[in-house]
Amino acid sequence: MRVFGEAGAPAAGLARGDVLATELPVALVFNGISHAVMMATPQDLEAFALGFALSEGILDHVRDCRGIAQRRIDAREAGLPEGIEGIEVQLEISARSFERLKGRRRSMAGRTGCGVCGVESFAALDLQSSPVARRAWIERVDLPTVLRAFAALPARQALNAEAGALHAAGWATLGGELTDVLEDVGRHNALDKLLGTLARAGRLSEPGFVVLSSRGSHELVRKCARLGIAAIATISAPTAMGVQVAQLAGLRLWGLCRAPRGVLYAAGHALDAKT
Repeated sequence: MRVFGEAGAPAAGLARGDVLATELPVALVFNGISHAVMMATPQDLEAFALGFALSEGILDHVRDCRGIAQRRIDAREAGLPEGIEGIEVQLEISARSFERLKGRRRSMAGRTGCGVCGVESFAALDLQSSPVARRAWIERVDLPTVLRAFAALPARQALNAEAGALHAAGWATLGGELTDVLEDVGRHNALDKLLGTLARAGRLSEPGFVVLSSRGSHELVRKCARLGIAAIATISAPTAMGVQVAQLAGLRLWGLCRAPRGVLYAAGHALDAKT
């Protein structure tokens, strides 16, 4: 969206054009049943839906998704204010995954900043993560490598360069080279877009790490751990629970990655030389 106004204009009152980030309500529909509505930037939505389904434990594997399609819905059909359209992303998933989804008591209308909107009890917080596989290469995700990836990130944030209001999630090699960068107004959404992109290409197990233009909150760490991602680096500090979840999962977590420094909050589990 492009808007015009006089904020920040010269004294003569010249208009200045601003580009604003787009966010639209996106409904994630599984086998015809709407499960969640998220406010998201309308790019890479099929990757977003797949990444969400995997990182939230709806699907165990990418093969549990039999098909994805999306359609735009006008304001009247969606029951939204005039001029605001919605997008529906429809996923066809395996019967086993769908039965598990229907059995959940959790009701979601989209995640909040804390990531626990709609949870009914402490037991439903879902903070447990299976330990990620031990990696022989984990210590190669060191500070110079992490900072190399972050130095390359701004040039890959095309949408943020225009609007200045989007988060990014990127995938970096063990040499610190960024191969993928996905953007969204929500940090959770950007990460799910990245995870979905990697999953569709069969790349979730390749050596490398996630870089995030956000803090290392517990739900972002949990999403990565659930998909076997062994290392994350964030530009801001993690939360205390984010560090706890990383330690429990054996995930390597860098935070406050702003050259020339960064802090290693969780070292991750290296492969035992005896095995």
